[in-house]
Amino acid sequence: MNGRQLRTRFKGAAVVVAGLLALTACGGGGSDAADASAKGDQGGDKAAATTRSVKHDAGTTEKVPAQPKRIVSVSVTMTGHLLALDAPVIASQATPPSVITDKQGFFTQWSDAAAKNSVKVAYQGFEPDVEKVLALKPDLIIGASSGAENAEKFYDKLSVVAPTLLYRHDDVSWQDLTARLGKDLGLEKRATEVVAAHEKRVGEVKAAITVPTQSAALVRDNQSAMTVFTPESAQGRLLTSLGFTVLEPPAGKGQTQGGRSDFAEFSQEKVADTAKDSSLLFVSHTPEEITAATACPVWKDLAAVKDKRVYDLGLDTFRLDYYSAGNLIDKIEKAFG
Repeated sequence: MNGRQLRTRFKGAAVVVAGLLALTACGGGGSDAADASAKGDQGGDKAAATTRSVKHDAGTTEKVPAQPKRIVSVSVTMTGHLLALDAPVIASQATPPSVITDKQGFFTQWSDAAAKNSVKVAYQGFEPDVEKVLALKPDLIIGASSGAENAEKFYDKLSVVAPTLLYRHDDVSWQDLTARLGKDLGLEKRATEVVAAHEKRVGEVKAAITVPTQSAALVRDNQSAMTVFTPESAQGRLLTSLGFTVLEPPAGKGQTQGGRSDFAEFSQEKVADTAKDSSLLFVSHTPEEITAATACPVWKDLAAVKDKRVYDLGLDTFRLDYYSAGNLIDKIEKAFG
């Protein structure tokens, strides 16, 4: 299919989707449609009241449904946030199955919620499959403008299918992202409830644990390098809220990606200089991987390893949402309670 044919196809798709949205906005009833037609401009005002303008991280989108009914997520990361809000997600991008996903490629921390809500796999892979998204007839598409599933270069094509909103998830807490999504999707009340339930749990666990006097180094062993999550990371902010002092990586000595402030990478030779006497809290590792890492020459002589101040935060803690944040808190309670 050449470029001209593809553009023609998308233009045709836009007409079809627009027609579907018009029917949905009118509740699918013939009398409502007739009333709107008879009222002329008043009917237009009624239609306008069912949509909103939303500013997001890829621009501003007009005619976003005030109460969307069929959301397709083109970001497996964003899907967890949407499910926590009880948003009407009908399908989601999936990753290749791995130790952090179910067999479909949905993250394990929310795969049960996805099954309960009959969420389908829209496609598997990091680049949006626009034709498969089109076939799902969404009235709203939500995706990411950061991470491996960054959909910014597909934004124009997706926007032809349905109004599309893209959000960064790497430089913001999941609570702030939840509040923003709640506002943009008309789910403010649910967003407030979700964050309040989390904060209540944080308070309960903070009162029940004994925090180490040493700082907490949130680390990930990448074999050739070591990732250190900063106090500004979602993981760092959560640990801080529980009373921990999170290690601030040495300035100017690590490598960051795309100006990100949530983590920095250090060569394995810098492990001792970077971690110093901090307790080690491993992010997104199996117990076997943690054992292997701390047995390596650059790790085994650290005070934290010798004093058995090494902790497993769980496989699902690389990206935090309501579900994985809850799992991390459970791990902290078990380790320090």
